[in-house]
Formats: sequence, C-alpha cells, structure tokens
Amino acid sequence: MSDPLANEHFVRIVGRRQRPPVGTPPTIEARQAMAEMAKYSTRAPKGVFIYPSHEAANADRESWLIEAMRARALASGEP
Repeated sequence: MSDPLANEHFVRIVGRRQRPPVGTPPTIEARQAMAEMAKYSTRAPKGVFIYPSHEAANADRESWLIEAMRARALASGEP
C-alpha cells in the first residue's frame, strides 16, 4: 500500500484505521478530543533556558511538574 500524502510505501499494515479523504473535516468526536487535549497545561514557561548543570534543569522541570499537578488537584477539588 502507498501513502500519497507522505509518499511512502508500506509492506505490511497492522490494524484497520484509515485516513479520511483529503479535505474532509474532522468528526464531532475528533473535534471534541482535540479540544480536550488543548486544555493540557505543563506550567513550563516559554523560552530558552540555559542551565549550569543537568541537576539545575531537572530541578526546574520537577518544580513545573509539581505546580501542574497541584493546579490540577485544586481544579478537581482534591484536598
């Protein structure tokens, strides 16, 4: 099977999911799923950061992760 969009040829295909024809709008379910995924927040500020070490970068990443977890817990009403 060939994929005209990616210009690839596949020897073996596993599964039955098919791409909709080009120009077909997404289904209501797909749009709802995309809208739900768009609500995701990492709490990581935008930008380029230069750290003196991996440990410093990991510490920032962990603090952003903890803040995101805390905000999600507060939004859902958990103590």
